[in-house]
Amino acid sequence: MMLHIPNVLTPEQVRAMRAAIDAADWVDGRATVGAQGARVKHNRQLPENSPVALEQGRLIQQALSAHPLYFAAALPLRAVPPLFNRYAGGETYGLHVDGAMRPLPHGAALRTDLSCTLFLCEPEDYEGGELVVVDTYGAHEVKLPAGDLILYPSTSLHRVEPVTRGERVCSFFWVQSMVRDDARRAMLFELDQTIQKLRGRLGETEETVTLTGQYHNLLRMWSEV
Repeated sequence: MMLHIPNVLTPEQVRAMRAAIDAADWVDGRATVGAQGARVKHNRQLPENSPVALEQGRLIQQALSAHPLYFAAALPLRAVPPLFNRYAGGETYGLHVDGAMRPLPHGAALRTDLSCTLFLCEPEDYEGGELVVVDTYGAHEVKLPAGDLILYPSTSLHRVEPVTRGERVCSFFWVQSMVRDDARRAMLFELDQTIQKLRGRLGETEETVTLTGQYHNLLRMWSEV
């Protein structure tokens, strides 16, 4: 399941975040990938242990923890602290797949079930730079407003098109879900959203209580917590 999650950050939060990260020191993005990624990755990143990156990443995590659509779609168990990248002057990231595991602070590791990109600039600020996600239904181009996030399975091949004008600035991170299987997560998300719509139209009824029970029973059956 690929999902656009709007309004993770407000315009004011985006402006403050950009002021903080734009003033920081950036490094070659190839420092954080393996041999395959290094051949096709041409961008800049904030160092993972940069105090600015860590602080701004915490703000993103706080915003996501209060976003019900993100929680319903991702069913997050744990996440990599958000990272930050930027592309300009033809920089690009060729077709690749994210690694199955990512290290976490203090020596732990995370299984990458979901990949997330949070846009920190407006689409009109740059040309090119589309995130292209390839799945069985074809190639999907993504270029979202500042403050919006795209969530998609980490098993997907994807690339970032060359930025030919302006600058593309984003945060990105990976999530291990309570439910490993993407099809099951999609079913739970659709059921959850249907329950919310029924509640909004009918209030709390015997039927919505029953459906809610089925949702939680499926989550209990499929989760790996």
